[in-house]
Amino acid sequence: MSSIVLEALEALERSKRIDKKVLLEALEAAMASAGRKAYGANLNIVVEFNEGNGEFKAFSVKKVVESVADADLEISLEEARKKVADAQLEQEIRLLLPKVDFGRIAAQTAKQVVLQRVREAEREKVYEDFKNRLNDVLTAEVLRQDGRSVILDIGGGVEAVLPPKEQMFKEEFNPGDRAKVFVVDVRRTARGPQVVVSRTHPMLVKKLFEMEVPEIQEGIVEIKAISREAGVRTKMAVQSYDEKVDPVGACVGMKGIRVQAVVTEILGEKIDIIPWSDEPAKLIAAALSPARVSRVLIEEAAKKATVVVAEDQLSLAIGKKGQNVRLAAKLTAWKVDVKSEAQMAEEQLREASQELAAQEAAEAAEADEEVFELPGVGAKLTARLIDAGYDDLEKMAGATLEQLTAIEGIGEKTAEKIKDVAARLMAGEEVQDDGEDA
Repeated sequence: MSSIVLEALEALERSKRIDKKVLLEALEAAMASAGRKAYGANLNIVVEFNEGNGEFKAFSVKKVVESVADADLEISLEEARKKVADAQLEQEIRLLLPKVDFGRIAAQTAKQVVLQRVREAEREKVYEDFKNRLNDVLTAEVLRQDGRSVILDIGGGVEAVLPPKEQMFKEEFNPGDRAKVFVVDVRRTARGPQVVVSRTHPMLVKKLFEMEVPEIQEGIVEIKAISREAGVRTKMAVQSYDEKVDPVGACVGMKGIRVQAVVTEILGEKIDIIPWSDEPAKLIAAALSPARVSRVLIEEAAKKATVVVAEDQLSLAIGKKGQNVRLAAKLTAWKVDVKSEAQMAEEQLREASQELAAQEAAEAAEADEEVFELPGVGAKLTARLIDAGYDDLEKMAGATLEQLTAIEGIGEKTAEKIKDVAARLMAGEEVQDDGEDA
């Protein structure tokens, strides 16, 4: 019996790659489940397997209590000490059960429990294996379509799902096709672990270059940033830590062999590789490749850049439906606004006109304030008069004393002075400031 059971467990261990200890625990739990059918459904049964003699022993676990309420689960202290001399209250003891023939139904139950535990162990192992492969690139084989999703074989009998949103535009899949995929998620579900993969993730392109370029693997070249619109274009900024190594050339390879290998894998998607720079203006100008940039104006606080290009470079810099400038903004993490030289000149002219108009308005307002600053009255009282509606000499001279004294800070004497000064100024007389405000 011992050799038969152990051989079966070892065979399962090899085929399912599950630890024999886990399988043995599953078998013991299965035998306990079968034992409840043989000994009684209410008993708390545990089963132990002795690898030495190949025997299963069944035990009834009972709690030691003063007064027994449930004979299946409890035992009195007096009875317990007949079995276990040093038994104590509240202690759980194991009582060996007699051997019985579990029978066909019990054996079938045990088999089902073992299979269930094996499946659970398999699922947990798959989850742990692929959880550690999150953000890795795998080579997968297409198995079938499931609605709009694609089911892939990623090795070891494990299936992965490629959801619609992770599929490249217009990419078609047929059973047996092989493709590189990026692991984006590993989830526990009721049906077991689910591995979710992507063909659109920017990191797929980055990982493919890491696989193709030895200088990246050796740490000589680093991919500093990447942005992608799958199926259309990717932009990638690279930096070299060896002045003798051109980072762009290393990624392109002799006669473009390295970049072409990546392009082929992602179905001809265009890839712009640019040198990284810590200077935002240089990086942004390079990121707008293939367009030629005239100058870049940086607003550091807002992290915004205005890029000026020649008229014939404007559509190239922006790209179809804004794609080129959008990818450049993602790559650099800056807000990028592209303008032609003519647009920039027009904008600068408009801003200059607005500034001039604002300056003229300010000067006019200042001139108005000077006209209404009555000699001997002072700027503050003049301002109060204007706020009250007396904004010219005629209104000041024509106001009654009662109307003027109703304004805060103006007494009868000051009101008389205001009317007098305003009338004299209207008559064209020169009024000398006596140096004292009213």
